[in-house]
Amino acid sequence: MSEFLIEFFSEEIPARMQARAADDLKALVTAKLKAAGLDFARADAHSTPRRLALVVDGLPAQQPDVREEKKGPRVGAPEQAVQGFLKSAGLASLDQCEQRDTGKGVFWFAVIEKKGRATAAVLGEILTAVAAELPWPKSMRWSTGTVRWVRPLHSIIALFDGQVIPGAVALGGGETPVVFGNSTRGHRFLAPDAFTVTSFADYQAKLRGAHVLLDRAERRRKIQADAEALCTEAGLVLSPDDGLLDEVCGLVEWPVVLMGAIDEAFMDVPAEVLITSMRTHQKYFAALDHQGRMAPRFIVVANMVTADGGKAVVAGNERVLRARLSDAKFFWDLDRKTKLEERVPALADITFHARLGTVADKITRVQTLAAEIADAIPGADVDAVRSAALLAKADLVTGVVGEFPELQGVMGRYYAIGEGERADVAAAIADHYKPLGPNDTCPTAPVSVAVALADKIDTLAGFFAIDEKPTGSKDPYALRRAALGIIRLILENGLRLPLTALFQASHRLYQVDGLADAATVSKDLVGFFADRLKVVLRDQGVRHDLIDAVFALGGEDDLVRLLARVQALQAFVGSEDGANLLTAYKRASNIVRIEEKKDGITHDAAPDAALLAQDEEKALSAALDSAAQAAGPLLEREDFAGTMAALAALRGPVDAFFDKVTVNADDAALRVNRLRLLGRIRATLNSVADFSRIEG
Repeated sequence: MSEFLIEFFSEEIPARMQARAADDLKALVTAKLKAAGLDFARADAHSTPRRLALVVDGLPAQQPDVREEKKGPRVGAPEQAVQGFLKSAGLASLDQCEQRDTGKGVFWFAVIEKKGRATAAVLGEILTAVAAELPWPKSMRWSTGTVRWVRPLHSIIALFDGQVIPGAVALGGGETPVVFGNSTRGHRFLAPDAFTVTSFADYQAKLRGAHVLLDRAERRRKIQADAEALCTEAGLVLSPDDGLLDEVCGLVEWPVVLMGAIDEAFMDVPAEVLITSMRTHQKYFAALDHQGRMAPRFIVVANMVTADGGKAVVAGNERVLRARLSDAKFFWDLDRKTKLEERVPALADITFHARLGTVADKITRVQTLAAEIADAIPGADVDAVRSAALLAKADLVTGVVGEFPELQGVMGRYYAIGEGERADVAAAIADHYKPLGPNDTCPTAPVSVAVALADKIDTLAGFFAIDEKPTGSKDPYALRRAALGIIRLILENGLRLPLTALFQASHRLYQVDGLADAATVSKDLVGFFADRLKVVLRDQGVRHDLIDAVFALGGEDDLVRLLARVQALQAFVGSEDGANLLTAYKRASNIVRIEEKKDGITHDAAPDAALLAQDEEKALSAALDSAAQAAGPLLEREDFAGTMAALAALRGPVDAFFDKVTVNADDAALRVNRLRLLGRIRATLNSVADFSRIEG
């Protein structure tokens, strides 16, 4: 068994593309190996800023021989059919075929034996195809070539069992092809000379000697460990940032971690501004003291070993950072000279959407809607809610947010605190964008919840009213995220909010033309929320068909009540009594449906007690009366578990009815009465949920 080693060596590959490209390379090569009948033991892909590598272990020396049989036309078939068969089988005459009696006649059979080819020859073809098919989010052409690659391609290692595979990747346009070989280069500055390799172990070892850590995970571990060690030495803690760690890992082949200092003059700028500036522009890590406060230090990862131990590198980065933070501090100082409330009129110059007005218009709507919502949120002060809604977007016209848009809300909170606003108002300014995703925290403070709900409902109602709904994978206005945010805000805070009324209230606040009517918008939005709710509850182990069953009752837009009903229903159908009753429901429904179709009438009238002939009929009728009487008040009190328990008492009488009673009796009156009894089973269970929507 042999080893196949590939390396595509190029100019710097963007960090965000490297891991995905390595996975794609592995997937493409292994798929083609399997298609060629070449089994292997394992395959591992690697990436650095300048190379994609793949090693495949355990390949055979050649493909297995293949024997195929191809059935042809019947013996004596027309010449045209015979020639067509020979052509498809790659044969010259019927002398190369044999006749077989299949029991349905005698047919021609071609037996085609294909000798396995040398693996090296197949690998060359595979590698050429992979080079052409490897997908890149963005690619380029260079020089006069016509081939596209993420960056100019310099060399390709293609070794099978230590030998170079014959072949090349043509670049087109008169460019010299990139011939498969066994040489590569190390670190761009520390070991730029070419060297040859004979195997993956040799390749990895020589790269390490040439200041390249091939293993991405090893580079990541080294960066994190060295950064933590530097912080510990300085009595600090590294600020965790997995996203930045992944990105930096794709920027260096030989990570050298260094610590620099932040000028104390910038430490009065909010930590979020400092961290964002360092992270976004410079790819620096922040350091914290043991109280979790920003420390005047930063971690930079260089791709270079220097004779002075990195002093010049640190000094250069400190100089660059000083310039960056000077800009941030300038904006911070300037922004605080104007109060947030004075910035609100400027929001009239920012378009929210061409058809939905300006951000100032949105603020006016959100203020009104948030005040309405506040009535249903315990502890939400309406005046505070109005103030927070008014100021929520004001930081959009500040200098810091203009420079760092990701700090919107965060900066508004800082400015509000500096202006002496109430703490809950300031918090709501920062929190009203939340939750931003499934891993983001969900606001719980009453004022924050009210403003966050109003902002998201206003957005959803507006875009649905102008028919800008998400389609397929397209959701340019992040409406799905807004709906998921509303679901979390309601469920995690246990709020009893009728969504339909809120959607209609939000719709009324729009003062623009050309909107769909409120009833249509609210109906569409409830359906939209039903789909999103399935996604949320699926992660919690709740069956989607049960959500459908409850939504099918109609008029249910209270998510807390809906969830309680669904959870009780899931527990019920998961019990033995519930499962049996579900089976009985489907049996009863099917019988009634079929007979109603035959009779051309419905059998949903109440059964006649005088026509109940057998004891099992009488028992079932009494049980249905009892269940209905018990379930009604329990439903009113939203005691869904109690309701399900009351319905569970039906199981015995229903089973006995189906065991002993013939529904389609010869007596027509008796038959109709029994069908009505079955119809009542359906109606009783459907009072809790539409059982016809439940699977199983």
